[in-house]
Amino acid sequence: MTLLSTFKDRHAQGKKSIAVLIDPDKLEEPARLLHLINLASENCVDYFFVGGSLITTANLSHVVRTIKESVNIPVILFPGNSMQIDPAADGILFLSLISGRNPELLIGQHVIAAPVLRNTNLEVIPTGYMLVNSGKTTSVAYISNTIPIPEDKYSLASCTALAGEMLGLQAIYMDAGSGAEREISARMIAEVRKTIRVPLIIGGGINTPEKALRALEAGADMIVIGNALEKEPDLLIEISDKVYEWNQK
Repeated sequence: MTLLSTFKDRHAQGKKSIAVLIDPDKLEEPARLLHLINLASENCVDYFFVGGSLITTANLSHVVRTIKESVNIPVILFPGNSMQIDPAADGILFLSLISGRNPELLIGQHVIAAPVLRNTNLEVIPTGYMLVNSGKTTSVAYISNTIPIPEDKYSLASCTALAGEMLGLQAIYMDAGSGAEREISARMIAEVRKTIRVPLIIGGGINTPEKALRALEAGADMIVIGNALEKEPDLLIEISDKVYEWNQK
């Protein structure tokens, strides 16, 4: 079964997923990386996302290879640009930044990446990427040179997601950004969930079990935990418990 088929099946069944996002720049120490990999394996994490807005080291391949050699959890690339491709991963979120108006991140980088991806075995998952204001300028907003959707513009977020779905994108990823001051509100998640049929991924600012649960209850199919684990890796245990409890209903 493909990664996308699994996304869709779990969405249809009302089952939730959890992904751990690893920024290769922030986990250069082998011991820290292995600790996080083992923690994810012990706590039934479904996916590893690997990538970042700005990668300044040559650590991407090392991170992907280390995960693949250590566990059987799928590794999906979360690229900030066309250079962040590693054929050893299982798949790639082919992100189109539909919340912004920067042509490079709507289609430009994709044109460069497409022939490279064609010559790999990576599963390409067309994904609409939406930035939502979180109270401060995040790295991804700065690097992408786009303005996030205001956090109280629910209809704008819903229509943007719907347009992405109608364009044929197979998943929607709403992100408050790495290190966000505030997570995406339950109301915004719920409004988007009511509007679209494709799987909905939520990331940014989810740094407590309570925030994770609110996102799940509002309609997130998958929550992504990243920056919070760099400071407190054991938070993953508490959040994964919430996902497990939900899936036992």
